[in-house]
Amino acid sequence: MKTADPELMRAINRFHVLDTIRRFGSISRVEIGERTQLSATTISAITGSLIDDGLITPLHVGDLRSGGNRGRPRVMLTLNPKAALVVGAKIAANRMSFAVTNFQGDVLAGLTLPMRVDRLPVQVIADLVEDGVRRCVLDAGVAMDEIKTVALSLPGIVEHGTGRVRSSSIFRDTDVPLKEAIKKRLGIDTIVESDANAITMAQHWFGQARELDDFVLVAIEENIGLGVMHGGQLFRGARELSLTLGDMVMGASPDGAAKLATLASETAILNGDYDDARLRDAIRLGQGMRQVRGMIDSGHVELQAAARRAGAALGIAIANLVALFAPPRVILVGSSLALGDHLLAPLHDSFAKAIPEQLKTVAQIIIDDVDDELWARGAAAVALGELYGSPWGTTGPARSHTHTQNQNVVVED
Repeated sequence: MKTADPELMRAINRFHVLDTIRRFGSISRVEIGERTQLSATTISAITGSLIDDGLITPLHVGDLRSGGNRGRPRVMLTLNPKAALVVGAKIAANRMSFAVTNFQGDVLAGLTLPMRVDRLPVQVIADLVEDGVRRCVLDAGVAMDEIKTVALSLPGIVEHGTGRVRSSSIFRDTDVPLKEAIKKRLGIDTIVESDANAITMAQHWFGQARELDDFVLVAIEENIGLGVMHGGQLFRGARELSLTLGDMVMGASPDGAAKLATLASETAILNGDYDDARLRDAIRLGQGMRQVRGMIDSGHVELQAAARRAGAALGIAIANLVALFAPPRVILVGSSLALGDHLLAPLHDSFAKAIPEQLKTVAQIIIDDVDDELWARGAAAVALGELYGSPWGTTGPARSHTHTQNQNVVVED
């Protein structure tokens, strides 16, 4: 009986070698073998092919002469940063952020455009994305025909394989064929991903989980997104659907099921009838949570209660995630972190009460206030991961037959 597909195994091995070079920088073939557990013959064949393809570059460092014995220079392997250029972007309700990166993920140019895009017609949003991509590419000093892939990320549920947005607070409509709209305008391969998955990739490649292949990320913003990294790959559902935590059922309500988003999202915290012109303006500009923090600090009782309620609900949800996945690390990101201890103190308290005793020391919670560029860079990392030849579209259920910085970091044990 056939136990493995040779082509798939070659693709997996090639990806692991290339990803190891990315993660550890200048590295020898011997070290690659130690980290991947592949044979010297396999490593030699794969690296030779990668050099021929222009994806990696050999560097000759010194020599091995010792005690008068002659030796050859040591050959170290690095990624060729010029092998490909990609653009990553994050579309939020009140701004768009773009980043042009090289093959190893270095940012060549970044751009953030404040604008209110939620509820605009899809075609208008696509036009704005096109303008942003072209402007960022121009700022990077390169031409559009040098860009290999454009990767867009946005809140909501995204079908990665087809590039359709099943639902998002950005769009009025459901099942939006965003990939098709952008590819038609730019004439470039396009990927559409959830923003939670994009920032999860950013944390794995550049941020607080570079040394981990398994962790969970929760994005607390207008929606509550979820990213799960398992075995160094993003976990996606059937048809490569992205995950969402906001729809987690927290209990019953008079109207039916009480979901996490109705208790803990930015929208839920701001759902009260607050007659404050400054708050309304701040919300329009994407600074709502910072304004709320100031109002809570000044003694606003309703907002204090909303923040406590959100934090308590999030703590329970995170305890559920730890009980399900037992990850070594849970990373929290998103605009609601601006509330500080007004949100985080009840979160930690409810987490401590909800987590099973045997799992109390398993997961480390990290609070990471990431900037716009890292979200966009994460989308670029999604594109680069596919260019590296990742043989997996998902580590979750199989695909349907009908259809892959400036940071303020607080670490909590």
